[in-house]
Amino acid sequence: MIESQSPYCFTRIRAVYSQLSIKEKTVAKYILDHPDKIIHSTISQIAEDLNVADATVFRLCKRLGFKGYQAMKIALASEMTSPMNDIHETISLDDDEGTIAEKIFKANIRTLEDTLQIIDGKQFKKAVEALTKARKVDFYGSGGSGAIAMDANHKFMRSGLLTSCYTDAHLQIMSASQLTNQDVVVCISHSGASKDILDSVDVAKASGATIIGITHFAKTPLTAKADISLLTVSEETEFRSEALASRLAQLSIIDALFVNVSVKLQDKLKPSLRKMRAAISLKRI
Repeated sequence: MIESQSPYCFTRIRAVYSQLSIKEKTVAKYILDHPDKIIHSTISQIAEDLNVADATVFRLCKRLGFKGYQAMKIALASEMTSPMNDIHETISLDDDEGTIAEKIFKANIRTLEDTLQIIDGKQFKKAVEALTKARKVDFYGSGGSGAIAMDANHKFMRSGLLTSCYTDAHLQIMSASQLTNQDVVVCISHSGASKDILDSVDVAKASGATIIGITHFAKTPLTAKADISLLTVSEETEFRSEALASRLAQLSIIDALFVNVSVKLQDKLKPSLRKMRAAISLKRI
């Protein structure tokens, strides 16, 4: 995990590439393909070579989280001094079963590594503190993200905190209306643009709850509304959507939050675990 001002220019480009305009994609691809030329060129030279406006290059730099072109060049130069191993490979129709499996595993590893690079340490710490102090924690998710929300609730039940999980839009909004300023809502949405989730966030915020958003690395409606944002990075391929890949990163963020909260709530966690293990033992022969 790193601070928000760290470099990792390549990771940031891959994270937002699908959401860029056509001209911004032209600049982004040039940066990925010719990083050495970028660090030795001015913004005007790059704009002229690509037949785009200086403002397009500058706008891309801002979208990547840099103050400007010069800041991006510095980050790029720093990243190029470290050996890079791009293990992202496109699946081909000619690949056999073993090759496809290997590429999927490597892509999953890449997703986790890239997500670790862009997690904001300060935001993560705030999330741990909010969860630790919460009276009640709600987990919201729809579709594929609903499965992540259920997994999160399954884990956090062990912490001794009062937790709930809602994957139904009506139940989400009903629960949100009953929250207080002592409560936390963890909203999981890869797109960050699910209307059902955003409606529930609005109601939860009006109730005074703290909102933690787990979403894709980009400016989304959820990051705009959330008090704390934890971001994931994943790449889309022809046979595998980025939403599918991102679930591994979401699960890992949940795991990291749970272990941190468990360490801080040891006195509450231990008796809770004893009671739960005793209850679960009744289900075994």
